[in-house]
Amino acid sequence: MRSLTVGIATMAAIALAAELATVQPKDVAAQLAAKGPHPAIFQVGPNMLFRAKHIPGAIYAGPGSKPEGLELLKKAVNNLPRDREVVLYCGCCPWNNCPNVKPAVALLQQMGFTHVKAMLIETSFLKDWDEKRFPVESGQ
Repeated sequence: MRSLTVGIATMAAIALAAELATVQPKDVAAQLAAKGPHPAIFQVGPNMLFRAKHIPGAIYAGPGSKPEGLELLKKAVNNLPRDREVVLYCGCCPWNNCPNVKPAVALLQQMGFTHVKAMLIETSFLKDWDEKRFPVESGQ
């Protein structure tokens, strides 16, 4: 049954790829620097990446490529308003190879979230966020 669930999530992610709303790292950094409401930010990649460095205020929500990660994400967003702006990111590998973001976006859309964006990390979190000196925090 678990492989069926993963297969369905993978097929949904492939179908979603063409219509995936994305946001650039510089735009997320600008939102964080601005006064006013910030998006809810969730890291949906490996926990070791999150513990090393992550976006300030981001919540670790499990790897989006695994059923247990999607369950963590579901619990993490459960009490958010469905019209809240949500940004998901991973940064484990180049965007075209990332197994985590697309299934996580698909899940939130299935849950009724209407303002979900994937942060477009072309190469890795290190290159596309940290080395550009955007804010980071460590631990957790």
